[in-house]
Amino acid sequence: MSKTIEVTKQNFAKEILESELPVLVDFWAPWCGPCIMMGPVLEDLAGEMEGKLKIAKVNTEIPENMPLAIEYQIQSIPNMKLFKGGKVVGEYIGMRGKDQLKMELSSAL
Repeated sequence: MSKTIEVTKQNFAKEILESELPVLVDFWAPWCGPCIMMGPVLEDLAGEMEGKLKIAKVNTEIPENMPLAIEYQIQSIPNMKLFKGGKVVGEYIGMRGKDQLKMELSSAL
C-alpha cells in the first residue's frame, strides 16, 4: 500500500496547508524520468518518517493541478517543497538519494 498521498487542487488546502504534520509535496509528471526514480525514495521515506512527516504527490500534468504549479512557481521537476504550518519552509529541486533527502529534511524539521 502506498504511504505517499496523491493530492489535487481539490484537497490541497486540507491535506497540506491545514496539516498538523509537516508535509513534503512532490511536484512531478509521469513523463519525467527523475520524478519516476524519486517515487520509491519518497515511499521509503514516507514509511520511515510516518507520524513525523507526510509526503504528498501533485501530478503537474493534470489540468486541475496546473494552478498549484503556477502558484508555487514550479519551473523544474522533480520539485519538492516542505510545508510546515501551511507555509513553504524548504525546497528541494532535482533527483536526490534517500539519505541525502532525509538529512536535508531533518535539518528543516
